Amino acid sequence: MEQKIKAYNNVLELIGNTPLIKLNTITKDLEGEFYAKVEAFNPGHSTKDRIALHILEEAEKQGILKPGDTIIETTSGNTGFSIAMVSIIKGYECILAVSSKSSKDKIDMLRSMGAKVYVCPAHVSADDPRSYYQVAKRMHEEIKGSVYINQYFNDLNIDAHYNTTGPEIWDQTNGRITHLVACSGTGGTISGTAKFLKEKNPDIKILGVDAFGSVLKKYHETREFDEKEIFPYRIEGLGKNLIPSVTDFEIIDRFTKVTDEESAHTAREISKKEGLFVGYTSGAALQAVKQLAKEGTFDKDSIVVVIFPDHGSRYMSKIYCDQWMNSQGFYDDMNNEEVQKIEFVG
Repeated sequence: MEQKIKAYNNVLELIGNTPLIKLNTITKDLEGEFYAKVEAFNPGHSTKDRIALHILEEAEKQGILKPGDTIIETTSGNTGFSIAMVSIIKGYECILAVSSKSSKDKIDMLRSMGAKVYVCPAHVSADDPRSYYQVAKRMHEEIKGSVYINQYFNDLNIDAHYNTTGPEIWDQTNGRITHLVACSGTGGTISGTAKFLKEKNPDIKILGVDAFGSVLKKYHETREFDEKEIFPYRIEGLGKNLIPSVTDFEIIDRFTKVTDEESAHTAREISKKEGLFVGYTSGAALQAVKQLAKEGTFDKDSIVVVIFPDHGSRYMSKIYCDQWMNSQGFYDDMNNEEVQKIEFVG
């Protein structure tokens, strides 16, 4: 009898079921046990694969998305890559409005996946006609047969993580998780995952990570949108200059803000100490863990799961480039000397 070939039909079947990996060295001085949910194991190397597949398949089921249509989306890079990947398999055109804050690596990857990319200025208000939100809306109005995903205000973003990420973490920890630490951008990952976990155990603490220069933390605490909180920052895919409707602020227990510099160094530290080559927001998430630990948030019985959203390869021209780190003022004098030596070798 002929043996069946053990193969996947396409890359989309690899989405989800990412591993939970114990952090050993970088957290050894902290109370509790710490585990990373490493989303770089998705085929598109980020957690955004989950929402791209779920949203597009739901749009197909509802008849919103039809053969030959064009998919339009705003992205800091990862969602765009995931949508471009799903579009290739399903046969759709893909147009992406991308923040200029996105790394060159991400933008090049999007174009390599066949997407048409419009790079829009990052440090303008959300209602500015040049912002990637407004550019995407305008293209949707102009292009017949287009569907605008609009991840910031699409509740399917939450559903994707409620259906997959939350159950996976619950099963992988055998229900022992006590704290979830996750970055908040659109808010879909933290909100959907938290919704499932809180239904299982309302005592689980949901700890959101925000950036300095973003409005999310203050809005969570006061329900006030304060434009004075907004200023340029470097971390991609974290924080916002608007309030995404998919962020469930009620389900998040607290927010912690992290700096660009510390998040960059922590990402590099994860790579060197744990052998996990992770992205900028992963560094931000673990930097938040360090800060929370100093405040006494965790104890010896804590089981903490930290979501690492994407892969380090998307930041080779940024946090993993010594020259970029030096140009941002992220090195002290000793490290600066090391960078100069590197530049003159050979």
